Amino acid sequence: MDGYRAFLNGRFARERQRFADLAESGQHPKIMVVGCCDSRVSPEVIFDAGPGEIFVVRNVANLVPPYETGGRFHGTSAALEFAVQVLRVTDIVILGHASCGGFQAFANRSSAPLSPGDFIGKWMNLMAPAAKSVPQRPKEPLTDYADRLGQAAIGYSLATLRTFPCVRILEEKGKLALHGAWFGIAAGVLSRRDPETGEFVPVVDSPPNRISVLACR
Repeated sequence: MDGYRAFLNGRFARERQRFADLAESGQHPKIMVVGCCDSRVSPEVIFDAGPGEIFVVRNVANLVPPYETGGRFHGTSAALEFAVQVLRVTDIVILGHASCGGFQAFANRSSAPLSPGDFIGKWMNLMAPAAKSVPQRPKEPLTDYADRLGQAAIGYSLATLRTFPCVRILEEKGKLALHGAWFGIAAGVLSRRDPETGEFVPVVDSPPNRISVLACR
């Protein structure tokens, strides 16, 4: 309640006309971000975005499931469909981050599930095919391994995005671009995925030297 009051008397008061315009004309964001629901990684904060500027869907570990029409519930797929076919976004960003609890749980599958129902474990099984290409190195800390899995998952989600016909067709026509990004929480380093190499390169050089992406937890 205190936070809401601060918003009401601060940002809302300053941007009241913007909110009024958005309410009247609707939303027209050009960018969709698929992010993790981790409370430390807010896309609106990281990209300094105002209301109406980015369309965000968040789930555990920022995964995009493959296209399929069976089953009953498709929250991420529904958001993707809305963004691409209704809002006509021009860019989709898969935003991963260091120290993700979902990937740490996946990396440590020999231990007990995080929760009795294990919805997390079932969801993270989406990552199983891609994880085969990311074996754990000898004596590698679990946290480093989980971060490598997280980075590989961004490539996986970019690939599964292309299983959606609407995404694939628009990308082929040059009307939609797909991007991968990685956020290091501790140092605030944002890195962009090179589509050719799969490597993550900091968007801004960190003086005096670049900071290792895996070190930014």
